[in-house]
Amino acid sequence: MKRFLAAVGVCMLTALPAQAEQFVTVLTGGTSGVYYPLGVALSGIYGKAIPGAKVTVQATKASVENLNLLQSERGEIAFSLGDSLSGAWKGDEEAGFKTKLTKLRTVAAIYPNYIQIVAAKDSGVKTLADLKGKRVSVGAPKSGTELNARAIFAAAGLGYKDFAKTEYLPFAESVDLIKNRQLDATLISAGLGVAAIKDLATSQDITIVSIPADVIQKVGDPAYIAETIPANSYSGQGEPVPTAAVRNLLVTHAGVSDDAVYAMTKAMFENLDAMAAAHAAAKQIKLDATAIQSPVPLHPGAEKFYKEKGLM
Repeated sequence: MKRFLAAVGVCMLTALPAQAEQFVTVLTGGTSGVYYPLGVALSGIYGKAIPGAKVTVQATKASVENLNLLQSERGEIAFSLGDSLSGAWKGDEEAGFKTKLTKLRTVAAIYPNYIQIVAAKDSGVKTLADLKGKRVSVGAPKSGTELNARAIFAAAGLGYKDFAKTEYLPFAESVDLIKNRQLDATLISAGLGVAAIKDLATSQDITIVSIPADVIQKVGDPAYIAETIPANSYSGQGEPVPTAAVRNLLVTHAGVSDDAVYAMTKAMFENLDAMAAAHAAAKQIKLDATAIQSPVPLHPGAEKFYKEKGLM
């Protein structure tokens, strides 16, 4: 996937020796998702709040790729879904991790990703069962979204073989195929108000497919929780829609200095207004006990910040 790099500023982290230049690469997701605009916002925050950091933003295939890049120290901070992070820590090969990613460390648990199944209204899809025999996109291969798709569809008694056609595409490409009548539905795991669904909903009538609580329970993973997509989250969506959600996290690796991670953690929580201005999903980021909940240990730099705030 073509990577989009946005350089933000160049100087040196004052907390580090004068000869050391601190690079901060923010690993995000596709440009039509939520991770990317939030990553751009983070880069701006870090560029202003952390004198001396050379900050870049990298578009990726999101969670799974991000975590593998962190393990190989090809990035300093990344967005990830909680279930992907758990799989990485365990070395779940089915989830896209060939070995345990032991260098990973948590910075913060942030906002929930809503699993949003959207169908063209004229496809006739109204329920999960209606997806049988339809053309469905499940996200980029072994992305966090695709792992969510596997889990939800399996819990609903569906497999990819039940679809007339299964596409493994990022959000924007999936939406384009629905517009062109080459797909009936797609599963998108992202914050509320994701650009791809907004775009589709303004160009044609859509149906947001409900994920019932009993299906979420059958997933058998505590990372999956019941949530509701509020009415009018998207054009033409007049009613609230029950769905599943998985919390997102910011993750780093053990090789990043304590001073750098402390500064990044502090800067984000002190600039939540800038994050929310980049995307409404960030309005759900809270500095409370949920921020430290993760399947992976906290980085000592982040731990220092949370102790100062009385959360540990």
